[in-house]
Amino acid sequence: MRIVKRILLGLLLLIVLLVAAFVTFIGPWPTYASSNFESADYYRRALRDIATAAAANEFSDAPGPLLAGWASRDITPKPGTPMGGYGARFNVTPSNLLFDKYEGDKNATGVHDPLHVKALALGDGRDTAVIVGADMLIIPPNIAAMVREQVAAATPLTERHILFGASHTHCGPGGFAPGIAARITGGKHDPELVAMIARQFAEAIIEAYNTIQPARLAHRGVDASQFIRNRARDAGVDSELSYLSIERDDGTRCFLVSFSAHPTIHGDDMLEFTAEYPGALMRALARDTGAEVVYLGGALGSMGPRAPEGRTPHERVNAMGEGLAQLIVGDLARIGSQDYLYTADVASIGVPLGMPPLQMRPGGTKWRLSPFVAKLLGNPMEGWIQGVRVGDLVFFGAPFDLSGETSAEWKRWAEREGIDLWTSSFCAAYCGYLSPDKYYNVEPLGYETGFMSWCGPDAEAYFTALLERTVEAIRPAAAATLRDAA
Repeated sequence: MRIVKRILLGLLLLIVLLVAAFVTFIGPWPTYASSNFESADYYRRALRDIATAAAANEFSDAPGPLLAGWASRDITPKPGTPMGGYGARFNVTPSNLLFDKYEGDKNATGVHDPLHVKALALGDGRDTAVIVGADMLIIPPNIAAMVREQVAAATPLTERHILFGASHTHCGPGGFAPGIAARITGGKHDPELVAMIARQFAEAIIEAYNTIQPARLAHRGVDASQFIRNRARDAGVDSELSYLSIERDDGTRCFLVSFSAHPTIHGDDMLEFTAEYPGALMRALARDTGAEVVYLGGALGSMGPRAPEGRTPHERVNAMGEGLAQLIVGDLARIGSQDYLYTADVASIGVPLGMPPLQMRPGGTKWRLSPFVAKLLGNPMEGWIQGVRVGDLVFFGAPFDLSGETSAEWKRWAEREGIDLWTSSFCAAYCGYLSPDKYYNVEPLGYETGFMSWCGPDAEAYFTALLERTVEAIRPAAAATLRDAA
């Protein structure tokens, strides 16, 4: 009888330990009502780092001639490699995860159109910033780190000079990072593919930097509300199709274009690599202007495409790309000689960020998964922001699927400040979705606010504060004050 009691006691103890381990590492944990970010060490550290990074720029009220250079490289993987974007392509079973198997995965069967990384370097003779657009789902931190290292070995450019952006095509390279989270969305990690992509990124950036020459720049925005919808709720969108036109003294021309609709016209049954509608847009605009075209995914969170009708997804992709390109072509005549910048002060920052604890809430507003889940999935909560200013034009890169509703609010604020603000997502890190705080505890939560809004309440307020401080820091008038405060 005593032996039976010991066995039962041992089993009970084992069950208690297993339950405790499950709750500790998986959940459920109670949610918290506020992140109190304003009193958090990570927020104060971010403000200090923004000021320090901004102080490395040489601000001037009388800048030299605007300089520009650009370059492109092919990053199309071979057929047979995984595609990034849709978890339905991958057979993510407990057996496959536990034993590192990939049985049942659907990898790419071919190439519909090539994928590229393109770099645009802008300088004022003292400071240079490079904006990078790639036909990828995201720009993961491992690739960003490799690129920075290779670029720093060949140029004076550091992490603060390079703004990474992705088109967010769901038919681009997979295998881009280790870890369970990357496995779910990108398949088996492929170090050789990662090395190729990083090398092509670095080569494009280095060539763009080495070929800068005098140029003039104009930037505008066109309403493209007919091509975008809010896929999460009956609410607003960021419908601005932003573009800038750069003409160098040698007659060559480049466009930088940004839009916020998800490139998800193709579904998970598409097994050929494609740049989706951003690729179609770039090809159409290049055809009609003879220019190079660089594309940045904008604030894609909750923003879906509203593609024209067509018999096939390919027809709808091409129709949307053509439609967006024609909006730009039709607007070019409105640019007058007075709209061009021939001189512009250039400044940039790049700052790693601490983030609040994970608050993924797949079951509702009361409970969240354990903060340890992020590490178990191989996606620690580490963020990054990037800011680039060229005259009155400011680019702000965030480590999210950034909400289009939030972006529209930010742009209205920036306009009052005399700034043309461009927002972009997936900037050298990925921390889920940034959704408006007002929706955070509104039931039903849904996919974006329940499962993918990882940073808890006040995430929008936190990044709004960082945006405002970034804009302030890279404006000449405030730079000295912030440097002294740092």
